[in-house]
Amino acid sequence: MLDRATIILLNGVSSVGKSSICKALQSITTDPFLYMEMDAYLAAMPSKYQDHPDGLSFERGEADGRPTIKVKTGQVAENALSGMRHAAAAVAGQGNNLIIDEMFFGDRHNGFCNPVVEYRRLLAPYTLKMVGVFAPLDVIEAREAARGDRMIGMARWQFDEVHYGMRYDLEVDSGVASAEECAEQIKAAFSL
Repeated sequence: MLDRATIILLNGVSSVGKSSICKALQSITTDPFLYMEMDAYLAAMPSKYQDHPDGLSFERGEADGRPTIKVKTGQVAENALSGMRHAAAAVAGQGNNLIIDEMFFGDRHNGFCNPVVEYRRLLAPYTLKMVGVFAPLDVIEAREAARGDRMIGMARWQFDEVHYGMRYDLEVDSGVASAEECAEQIKAAFSL
């Protein structure tokens, strides 16, 4: 067993393959890792806060002749996401290793607490490894369209947003490697 909780946090654009990588990683680590995903916390908000300024709102636009959807978070969504970060610290505090599926987005954090700063502060007693998940935009947009459960244009807007100012312990490219191969890269890099 590890001496203290280890947290592997994956950040990347919607439809880049984070969830698949997280699940693949969870299945191959030597020690058990619990899986937390941002989407579950956002889905827990009352439905009236979907496409609402206090929850998540979506601003439609265009870039390079293609649709974009800018995601904005209001106070209710920010509270839910901050709750996720605090929950991660509480779960790690009980000796649990974690794999976190996250996406840092929105107007350079919409004036709310910077999630990376909050994660680093809350998870300082543990081993935190940040992983950036990348793929070419055309690959991500094709996945976004194929999924059928995403608004077309979110990936295009997020592409320059989610990695802004980030420094990672590891970067993986899901455009050239499968979820399982990315998981193997993460496991090897951090001796999991």
